[in-house]
Amino acid sequence: MMSPADPFDGGGGARVADGSPVVQIAVFLPNRVGALMSILNLFTKNHVVVLGISVQDSIDNTVVRLIVSDPETVETLFMERGIPFNMTELVVVELSSGAEQIPDCMRALLNAETNIHFMYPLLTQPNGRSALALCAEDNDFASSVLSKAGYRLLRQEELSR
Repeated sequence: MMSPADPFDGGGGARVADGSPVVQIAVFLPNRVGALMSILNLFTKNHVVVLGISVQDSIDNTVVRLIVSDPETVETLFMERGIPFNMTELVVVELSSGAEQIPDCMRALLNAETNIHFMYPLLTQPNGRSALALCAEDNDFASSVLSKAGYRLLRQEELSR
């Protein structure tokens, strides 16, 4: 069985920048006042900018999903301090027409019969345009589908400028 073409190789008309996939860092925080602020203060002290954020709260813990300007620095900081986290590659799709393009973007994935586990918007507007970060059941396949549908996929280097 053939694997799908790499949507990041620039071949086949793919509209994707060269570089590394966008990395999300999920950090598991105790559900108490100031826990998120302590992480944000750590980022500020180390010149790391939050580019995207999603917070999912439960009774005991909070999962904070972050896209940051410097994931390698955050990985080092969290490891040094024993902060539980994981890193996941995401698909970040540029919405050249803004939020009104979301239904068409989602329709492309639906037509390809691929599921989205979660998504959230970026706080920044790379290239002056809106962008959505998403995690699909198969990110490579979702990237290929979106690229073939004419969407531009963003890379970590574009967000970290």
